[in-house]
Formats: sequence, structure tokens, C-alpha cells
Amino acid sequence: MKVIIIEDEIAASENLAYLLGKIDNTIRVVDVLDSVKASVEYFSQPRDIDLVFLDIHLADGLSFEIFDTVKIDAPIIFTTAYDQYALKAFKVNSIDYLLKPIDEEELSSSLVQYRSQTKGKSLANEQVTSLLNLIKDQHKPFKITFLVSHRDELIPLRIEQLAYCYIDTGIVKAKTQDNRSYTIDKKLEDLENELDPTVFCRVNRQFILCKNAVTNIKQYFGGKLIVNVSPPFEERIIISKAKAPDFKKWMDS
Repeated sequence: MKVIIIEDEIAASENLAYLLGKIDNTIRVVDVLDSVKASVEYFSQPRDIDLVFLDIHLADGLSFEIFDTVKIDAPIIFTTAYDQYALKAFKVNSIDYLLKPIDEEELSSSLVQYRSQTKGKSLANEQVTSLLNLIKDQHKPFKITFLVSHRDELIPLRIEQLAYCYIDTGIVKAKTQDNRSYTIDKKLEDLENELDPTVFCRVNRQFILCKNAVTNIKQYFGGKLIVNVSPPFEERIIISKAKAPDFKKWMDS
């Protein structure tokens, strides 16, 4: 089996080549490429390749840029350091991947899957587009500050100061960790898109919570949850039964 490794970290490519040889001594790594540019040049010519291991992040950009110029007519196994949440898109698109650092047993399983494949070789355009959109979403810049009005001043409110945001009689307000309140001239939906989802969670229609503001969580009837926060909020913050599993998973991450 003739294999190409596209990886910009020397240690990672050497480790992958070593594991491939250990699993199957008939596997031959014919080339190791370390950039988008080198990959485009390489695949501009017809290549007799059986399998490609492709890292998502390369020295000069995302590996998906390769597909804008050339077609790789061989099965591809992505190698990536993304977390399990992000990797859902790979599964949905039926694309194989290996989470770095690469485990020998998982690599062996991927090779077994490759040998049993009966589908077409190359990636479809919609698969590449879906994955590229995922990567862009994972790396979009999040807000660092909000400019808020306070009396006759405009104040830059730093994100790390936020405890939670909520709707009060149709107005979006922000509560800081030192218990100060500010009005934000945005919709709660806009805030949700601009805040880092690993730190902030939209728990219901009225509330976005910072993980650090949660003091405890109580079971409520019907599978619901009540969240207590600091600074305290005067009303109950209730999470529905449907949202409760995702919220607990978010808190535990």
C-alpha cells in the first residue's frame, strides 16, 4: 500500500510513519508533504496513491485549500487535534479521522475500515465545504469587549468581567462579577453568537450565563434544573428538561 502523509510537524509525521510500518510492513510512505503549496504542486500531476493522511492545519493554511486547486483521487484520513464536539461533522459526512496524538489501535482500526471501503475514492465537494465551514466556525473571533453606556459615558466592558446577560422588560442587560449592571444595545441572540460557547451558555430565552458565575445547580421537578449564580439573581434561573443534559455536559467540560 502506497501512502502519502501531509503533515507540517516532523515529529508527528515520523510517528505516523513508524506506526504504519509497525502495523503493516507492506505499507510504504512514498512522500511526506508539509504545506498546502507543496501538496498542490504534488497532486497537480497524476499520482498512483492508495491512501492519504491529511492534517487539517498546515504551515501555510488549512489543508482544505488544497481542494480549491487540485483533486486528490484517493481515500483520505484526516488527522486533527480538534475536540470530539467539533468532530461530529466528520462523522456526519462519513469521513474518517484520527485524533492527535495518534493512537496505534485507532490507526489500525482506520486501516481496516479503509480496506473494507466500497465507496468512491475522492471526497465530494459538499463534504469539503461542510468541513471547511466547521473549521471557520470553530476559529471565528469572539468578542473581547462590549462598548456600553453608563450615565454620560461609553465604557469598554471586558468579557472576563461578565457574569451573565439577561433580558429585563425587553432590554438586554449585563451583570458583572462585581455586581454592576449595564445596558447592552444588542439582542440576546447577537450576544450568543459573539461570545465564546466554551465560556458562555444560552440556558433559556432570557439568560446567557458565564460558566464561572455558576455556584450550584439544583434538581427541579419534571427534570428541570435551577441554576444559582454569583452575583445572585433575584428570580429563579430555570433550565428546561430538554436543555438540561447539554447544560450539564457544558458545565462538565
